Amino acid sequence: MTQTLPLWADALAAVLLVIGAGFALVGSIGLARLSDFFKRLHGPSKATTLGVGCVLAASALVTAAAGRPSLHELLIAVFLFLTAPVSAHLLVQLALKARPDLRPPRGDSAPAPAAGSPSQPAGAGRRREG
Repeated sequence: MTQTLPLWADALAAVLLVIGAGFALVGSIGLARLSDFFKRLHGPSKATTLGVGCVLAASALVTAAAGRPSLHELLIAVFLFLTAPVSAHLLVQLALKARPDLRPPRGDSAPAPAAGSPSQPAGAGRRREG
């Protein structure tokens, strides 16, 4: 038994699916074509997450418009949006720990001024109590 959806729900779900597929495609191409580890990590962690989020939104819309709302899509989206940035951050930290030479150089080559030096305002390096 199939149930037809309103035209607006079909159209919006189709648009969300196309946008989600586009984001997922861009993220996958970035994973395959970019040059180093950090650039390759950026594509899937950003674009593919948005792509899957759009597909989940389309799925939630269709189930709600069909009269069978479900929390599955919401739970998957929350899990995805919480775990993708954390796992990307952990992978970057592990890569920098394994190969410290990959760390980009600092923008300024001069050391930071000491607390209380003339280049810093008075009290800049002191803790405030109170």
